[in-house]
Amino acid sequence: MNDYLLVAAGGAVGAPLRYLTDRAVQARHDSVFPWGTFTVNVAGSLILGVLTGAALSGAAGHTVQLLLGTGLCGALTTYSTFSYETRRLVEDGAASFAVANVAGSVAAGLGAAFAGFALGGALFT
Repeated sequence: MNDYLLVAAGGAVGAPLRYLTDRAVQARHDSVFPWGTFTVNVAGSLILGVLTGAALSGAAGHTVQLLLGTGLCGALTTYSTFSYETRRLVEDGAASFAVANVAGSVAAGLGAAFAGFALGGALFT
């Protein structure tokens, strides 16, 4: 039961953080591109990369992984919104933005995850 509470606690922070970050970032851009979702997904990939590097070096145990990895990052990042917004861009005639969203999200997310992993390993070794 304790594991469920850790995931719930992380999710309780991650979900509102996602919403607030998305709204704050999107309000600063006058574009149909979903910058808010892009930002939270890349940030979540970076956090999860750091956490993975820390876990593999022994600095982040099971509890931290559940709280921050599964809970916080699980609620912070959003594949469903990414998919929906990409589909909406295509339907609205902004196919180039849809392609940029897919390519940019995958590239930046992977880059952030790898950079986070390297950073986590370097910080906690």
